[in-house]
Amino acid sequence: MLLRNWKKIVLLSLVVVFALGIAGFFFVRYLEHARLVNHGVTEELLPVVSVAEVADHYDAVVTGTDPEGIAAAISAARNGLKVLLVDGHDRTMLGGLMTVGGLNMIDLNYSPEQPFFLPQLREPKYLNEGIFQEWYDQFDGSAFDVNVAANVFYKMVKNEPNIDLLMETQAMSPLTDTQNERTTVTGVDLTLKDGSRKKVTTSAIIDATQNADVAAEAGAEFTLGREDIGDTNSVMASTLVFRMSGMTQEIWEQLGKHEDTGIDRMSVWGYKEAKEYESSDPSKVKMRGLNIGRQNDDTILINSMLLFDIDPLDPESIKQGIETGTAEAPKIVEFLKKRFPEMATLKYDGVASELYLRESRHLKAEYRLTLVDVMENRAHWDDVAYGSYPVDIQSTSDGRIGTVLMKPSQYGVPFRTLVPRTVDGLLVVGRSAGFDTVPHGSARTIPVGMGTGEAAGAALKLALNADMTLRELSGSEEQITALKKQLRKQGMNLSRPNLPEPEYTQHKDYAGMLVSANMYLTSGGYENDGWGLDGEANVQRFFNAVRVIRSLHPDFFPGEMQGALAGIADPATQQLSLETASGLIASALDLPVETGKATELLVADGWLQQDTLNRIADQEKLTNGDYYSLVGDLSRHFLPADTVEHPAQ
Repeated sequence: MLLRNWKKIVLLSLVVVFALGIAGFFFVRYLEHARLVNHGVTEELLPVVSVAEVADHYDAVVTGTDPEGIAAAISAARNGLKVLLVDGHDRTMLGGLMTVGGLNMIDLNYSPEQPFFLPQLREPKYLNEGIFQEWYDQFDGSAFDVNVAANVFYKMVKNEPNIDLLMETQAMSPLTDTQNERTTVTGVDLTLKDGSRKKVTTSAIIDATQNADVAAEAGAEFTLGREDIGDTNSVMASTLVFRMSGMTQEIWEQLGKHEDTGIDRMSVWGYKEAKEYESSDPSKVKMRGLNIGRQNDDTILINSMLLFDIDPLDPESIKQGIETGTAEAPKIVEFLKKRFPEMATLKYDGVASELYLRESRHLKAEYRLTLVDVMENRAHWDDVAYGSYPVDIQSTSDGRIGTVLMKPSQYGVPFRTLVPRTVDGLLVVGRSAGFDTVPHGSARTIPVGMGTGEAAGAALKLALNADMTLRELSGSEEQITALKKQLRKQGMNLSRPNLPEPEYTQHKDYAGMLVSANMYLTSGGYENDGWGLDGEANVQRFFNAVRVIRSLHPDFFPGEMQGALAGIADPATQQLSLETASGLIASALDLPVETGKATELLVADGWLQQDTLNRIADQEKLTNGDYYSLVGDLSRHFLPADTVEHPAQ
């Protein structure tokens, strides 16, 4: 009897467990399905109305209606300043690149401190917050519908009675004067939509145009593209976003099942095989993996077409780039439909009206953000925003492939990066602020730009109250403390956790690795584990590195390197010795050397440092770290010292 009851209990328990398992399986399936459902509603674009009459004077003029400019204008207005927000394009919506350009996926800056308990079911924490968070909270996912986003921006601007909005100006040029022997911006000369002219005086301009055009015309100094690392011929490739229609919930969930692909309700990222596309002209256009942003109708926007040889400062070159991309987009769509069965029923539905220009000018600011700032997660006394997005280096305008250099935890962006060295009455926000080309790969993101824009708007009020120039304010710890206090009051989060020092910074060859990374000779990837400092270096890789250095700095390295690998069978498998490395360097320098004497000559001539050689454990078998350190020695001759190794300030 007891045995029969025990068997019944066991059987019943198994049935219950089985039933719970089945229920749990379907519940998980339901949660996964619910996680991917877009509940957004399609909206008609609100008509954007410009101010009826532009005043003669404003406390602040913000040029550019990309998100950074909108944040700056709102911040200044909320601090009691009368603001003119003016756009210099034929745009009918606010948001610039993110809306008109169709770039509806956001490169988010996650806080290093995320929810611990059930993080998958909780909203992640982002850096900076403030006006960016106020805008971003209107959406449900990592991408957004462009009409909804533009409408939210417009409502935020129109809700500020201190902002006058002016769209579709034909031209805007700074007015300047000389004050205290310095060029000072005093206003802006506008050519309105109807062709009439209007001069407006102002206490300060915040330049939020993508290329910092107003600041450049005012006399602010910049480097262009990769000029700061010696590459005067290229910038990151541009992109023309294209659209596909016919998206359904079933197809969306199928997209997420593709190998090595991520998905949420509004974004899909992956599809690396898209780079197999055979371009009609590889010198002008190629494909990379897909970034797919969902809309609230049946369409998706795809950011993956790379356009080369486009001058971001030349309107005619940009026009030709749009024409090239427009012609290529339908061909790309046909390839995607054939290559990926889940896309077979989708249709081509046009392209964005503006190019995604990733890089152009970099401001020579009171402080330039460098790679070491990002690599070491540095804080600065005047940080007004933080970044954590990977250093994402896209392919260049001359066709060289890109890389994810590394992933920081949280680095600070100083207020001084917004302040031109040579012009007063002016701040620059957005991707053309004071960032070196390599850290720009992370700092160019929209959340960082909106954070610095918010700081810029608040700073104008403080400068006016204190009767200080913006440059004077940028050097005042008292005023920066007041600025941070005001930003926190506005809802910005300027807290910073105690972060452990990255492990790679303790390595004996870290300094050389930093220099090598700055020239894209090495990368750590998303996990910062790709540096290979203690891995064996091979002859081919070092030869390639020297050849890259030679191409960047031909004045220092006039040697042709013809025959430099003669006599070395399969150099990719040959371990690199110090003497072989020295011989390759000597070849690039065009120095005649006796066999076995290359290292001795390079030390004698100051190209290599004896201290560096003393740290090499085995001169017959160099590690990657050893070769990075040799590159570090060479760089002393052709890179400015503060490019990669200035102290935190």
